[in-house]
Amino acid sequence: MKVIGISGSARKNGNTSILFQTVFEELEKQDIKTELIQLFDKEIKSCRGCFACKGSKECIIKDDAFNEYFHKMLEADGIILGSPVYSADISSKMKAFIERSGVIIATNPELLKYKVCASVVAVRRGGGMTAIDTLNHFFLNKEVLLVGSTYWNMVYGKEVGDVLNDEEGMQNMKNLGQNMAWLLKKVL
Repeated sequence: MKVIGISGSARKNGNTSILFQTVFEELEKQDIKTELIQLFDKEIKSCRGCFACKGSKECIIKDDAFNEYFHKMLEADGIILGSPVYSADISSKMKAFIERSGVIIATNPELLKYKVCASVVAVRRGGGMTAIDTLNHFFLNKEVLLVGSTYWNMVYGKEVGDVLNDEEGMQNMKNLGQNMAWLLKKVL
């Protein structure tokens, strides 16, 4: 079993990555492989809305990193999408990634069906619920099995490492990893 995480943070190894690593530690305890993709230095262009992807499992835009990561998502048993909160929602790179993914999946239904998925968000103050909703709404009309935890999957912090001071949020990330491992073992 393998879970892929895709971080939309503009910071390499920032707070969003810390959340992923916390969830991944719990998955790895259950012998589930993990891989984190950080989009911080990758170009992800916006969707053109051309629908040329109909009947294909990739986007016709070939000069960025999208197709490589979309294929990894399709191959994984589980998917975690994560983003810091920018302007009260997810980052622009994550937004472009889920928009392009969403069009491909809409024109080729069932690509993510029954995959075990979750969302995580690092937030300084406001916009955390909006960001979680954006990521969860992407998943919910793709027929995935969405994993929850004891609270909303967001952790508070501004500077890199500040999320570690949010004890409740970090415990929630551990619980999320445990719940995801449990569900993966039930489904696969």
